[in-house]
Amino acid sequence: MATKMTKKEMFAAIREMVIDNQAMVDFIDNEIELLNRKSSAKRKPTAKQLENEKFKAEIVKALTEGDTLMNTADICEACGFTSDTMSNQRLTHLLTALRKEKKVRREYVKRKAYFTIGAEPDENEKGE
Repeated sequence: MATKMTKKEMFAAIREMVIDNQAMVDFIDNEIELLNRKSSAKRKPTAKQLENEKFKAEIVKALTEGDTLMNTADICEACGFTSDTMSNQRLTHLLTALRKEKKVRREYVKRKAYFTIGAEPDENEKGE
């Protein structure tokens, strides 16, 4: 299966086809320059990403202070989240992100997920 051409590659191919038309060549060179600038731009985190980082810090703090396993409802209560500020889906998303960062561990007790501080064991260490 052939790989798809990027915009930059496409513009370069078109440039070769219209090399005689200077206006088109100038336009294509400008577009390639714009693409280069766009790809090299440093992006700042969005407001939502910054807010999520604050929430993740609160979640880690709550799990650190509570020595027991906590489910999502317990975490919401410990952090003081209301239904207006944090939905269960959003909290689960943040907990999943924290698991990927290896800050939070998930355990199942009677088919219900509980969370605590710590990294989960690797696949080879689980022994299943």
